[in-house]
Amino acid sequence: MKEITFGIDIGGTNTKFGIADRVGHVLYSGKISTTKFVKFEDLLDEVSALLREGLSNLGTAYSLVGIGVGSANGNYYSASIENAPNLKWKGTIPVGKMLAKSFGVPVLVTNDANAAAVGEMIFGAAKGMKDFIVITLGTGLGSGFVCNGQVVNGKHGIAGELGHTFVNPVGRNCNCGKRGCLETYVSATGIKRTVYKLLADHLEPSELRGVSFENLSTKMITEAALRGDVVATEAYKYTGRILGMKLSDTVVHTDPEAIFLLGGLSLAGELIFKPTIEHMEANLMPIFRNKVKVLPSGLQNQSAPILGASSLIWNYLEEKGKIPA
Repeated sequence: MKEITFGIDIGGTNTKFGIADRVGHVLYSGKISTTKFVKFEDLLDEVSALLREGLSNLGTAYSLVGIGVGSANGNYYSASIENAPNLKWKGTIPVGKMLAKSFGVPVLVTNDANAAAVGEMIFGAAKGMKDFIVITLGTGLGSGFVCNGQVVNGKHGIAGELGHTFVNPVGRNCNCGKRGCLETYVSATGIKRTVYKLLADHLEPSELRGVSFENLSTKMITEAALRGDVVATEAYKYTGRILGMKLSDTVVHTDPEAIFLLGGLSLAGELIFKPTIEHMEANLMPIFRNKVKVLPSGLQNQSAPILGASSLIWNYLEEKGKIPA
């Protein structure tokens, strides 16, 4: 009987879920809006129902061995989500316990970027690497650190929150309750905020004028920049400069071989990679210069969050042999 896992990625805008096998084939996938649900339980009930439907369509020759969940502020030790800044549900959500009760299999929960890092190590461009960082650029900014082949979870299970380190202590307000966090500048939401500031500061014509904040997307900004729009181009330069400078600080903590960028904002290609690399190199401690690669994720597709989350199970089985119930 073929072993499979469920992978669930709970994002600030959308929740993605699917069924994957041990070699990284996604056999079923789906996506629903995270924000349309009043209660977290309602979100989980719908995801569970859709996964059951997907599983039934696969036939009886499959055995579910576990469920991996990635989410902002996912705590690896408690299998819960704790006060995630980009989710409307606050407090501690015992998502692992809820899913284990529903499906009767072990559940592993972690930060969504940590899940992406495990996925990158098993199925992506970090195969064979022992020291690397994954930066997820979605509604917010997540980060997963791998040192000597192990994901860094920290004492309380929530290590690696690079998105909530300071860029400017009196800067933009953040959903976490602080001001000037990196993700308020470098994320899908952050670059939209930058565009609106630049529209106020610039007098040049821009095709982004007249587009509401709610309707503005990173895809629109990217396409405008590729057409030479002054505001859109400047927004990417500004975003890349901040990310590059912050990564120059981050490198000295773990001495990574590579930093992988994953998520919608990274799909802008050279628009984001060029200024990021330029400003990282310019601000690095000299001993690190030209040693750390900044690369696109090898999982840069719609299945990436699912593979990242489901890989938590495969990685644990490979290391430990058995997942604790």
